[in-house]
Amino acid sequence: MKLLRYGARGAEKPGVLDSAGRLRDLSAHVPDIAGAVLADLDRLKSIDIQTLPLVDGTPRIGAAVGGIGKFICIGLNYSDHAAESGMAVPPEPVIFAKYTSAVCGPNDPILIPRGSVKTDWEVELAFVIGKPGKYIAEADAMNHIAGYMICNDVSERSFQTERAGQWSKGKSSDNFGPIGPWLVTRDEVADPNSLQMWLTVNGQTMQNGSTATMVYQVPFLVSYLSQFFTLHPGDVISTGTPPGVGMGMKPPRYLKPGDVVELGIEGLGTQRQVCEADA
Repeated sequence: MKLLRYGARGAEKPGVLDSAGRLRDLSAHVPDIAGAVLADLDRLKSIDIQTLPLVDGTPRIGAAVGGIGKFICIGLNYSDHAAESGMAVPPEPVIFAKYTSAVCGPNDPILIPRGSVKTDWEVELAFVIGKPGKYIAEADAMNHIAGYMICNDVSERSFQTERAGQWSKGKSSDNFGPIGPWLVTRDEVADPNSLQMWLTVNGQTMQNGSTATMVYQVPFLVSYLSQFFTLHPGDVISTGTPPGVGMGMKPPRYLKPGDVVELGIEGLGTQRQVCEADA
């Protein structure tokens, strides 16, 4: 299933794509694509999608998951991206938080924050927890995943690396977390560790990679994270980016108002964002 949320920001309704790619309304069956709904996707799979009401027009598509408790990101998880960043591949996954106020829809604008001089892009595979767990064995990890989606881990590099403190303040500005357009359920993704991914800026290809080159792959990440804290339904984990970010270019290239960022992952759809100066 390809689950999504549509409508005005803060008032999104749950939806699903039918076999013809048409948007249908799920609100008679579930209140949102969030929390307990993600822990019981079998209930949704029992619905005859073709009987659901069609949604007219082209409404705004919101973040694919609502009510996110934790938005966890993995840094330097592609060896070639670590190299372009001038950093070593870490001996354990680098974990940082993207605060949930950064979450937005896949086609909402990238807001370049005040004082920003190095706003950057990162196409990433994200997965969403369905079954809660703690101390999860790697062999059982996939059973805890509800599905997969695209994340653009938008980053302000000067905030992230040139000012004191941790990375999160360079990762969490408003609209720095576009997710979606869909949450694609686990059964529709044969191998999350072998998906093509790409990103362009103003039509120019910047990133062209594959999840196959991740250092720490999805089952390991589920197990690893669960050793430190309980994973809950709706938690989002974004798994890192391949090379081609603006910071790694010679000379570096960063986003400015008017730039158009487009990105996609095989089987998970696409995103499109226009950059704007934050008010």
